[in-house]
Amino acid sequence: MLRWRLSLGAVLIAVVIGLGWLDHVTSLPGAWLMPVAVVVALLAGGEMLGLMRAGGLNPVGWTVHAGNLLVMLAAWLPALLWRVEGEMPAAWLDGPNGNGAGTVSWIATALAAGVLLAFLAEMRRFRRPGGITANLAGAVLAMVYVGLMLAFVVRMRLGWGVVAIASLIIVVKMGDTGAYTVGRLFGRHKLAPVLSPGKTIEGAAGAIVFATVGAWISFAWLVPAMAEGSAVSTATTGMATATSGIGWGWLVFGPLVGMAGLVGDLAESLLKRDAGRKDSSTWMPGFGGVLDILDSILLGAPAAYVLWASGIVGG
Repeated sequence: MLRWRLSLGAVLIAVVIGLGWLDHVTSLPGAWLMPVAVVVALLAGGEMLGLMRAGGLNPVGWTVHAGNLLVMLAAWLPALLWRVEGEMPAAWLDGPNGNGAGTVSWIATALAAGVLLAFLAEMRRFRRPGGITANLAGAVLAMVYVGLMLAFVVRMRLGWGVVAIASLIIVVKMGDTGAYTVGRLFGRHKLAPVLSPGKTIEGAAGAIVFATVGAWISFAWLVPAMAEGSAVSTATTGMATATSGIGWGWLVFGPLVGMAGLVGDLAESLLKRDAGRKDSSTWMPGFGGVLDILDSILLGAPAAYVLWASGIVGG
């Protein structure tokens, strides 16, 4: 199993790096990564539905998928408008060249449309009292947990390039590695004995330390290397590009995003424990499902977005 896990992990890393590089050098932001994000959202949404059904809920599945896709497409809308119009107003942009207000309103509208669809679907199948409110709550949770969290990743791609997504992934996955390694070697005190018995306080501390090292690697090496040569011209599209220079922001980015990733791991554990499942699915032996891989990324994404948008990093 360990050999299989290492082999599959190497393949996944190679695929992510390859797609990220292709997207980095392509003129339309997200041309390569957005289709992948859509597939990931469909798979993750399906796993969320499976967990909820195992726990006794029964949301209308197509409304969850539709809501997730609407939210993600709303986040990507500026790139499509730039392709059609040739330029974008500041309200559609993140980073130093804009304020992002227009995109936020579209994302909120898309989420509201998803909620509306969930209500309409429940109205259509209503036969007797009981369970409707819980099903609606489950559908909205799935849209927020999958679609809205991935929308932050899409916005990071448009605002600061592939390097912003890379910084998020490196930090949270370094945190995962630190939690596992330090926990196995030195773990003595349980962090959440009932929710996740394998996690320890020592492992959590290791996650923060490793995540901070990951942030240093990202902003000392990766950001300067990728700041040049992007096919996305700031002058043409108005999209921001990450600048070189490490500064001090990595000292904030690492611990905060690492902590958010740790909470994301525990959040998915909560969903699985409630459903009586060990993994979100079993189609990737050794890893579980898509949610088992994404858990720390999903809740780490808003924290990373805020730090990029505020100029604490990448400015």
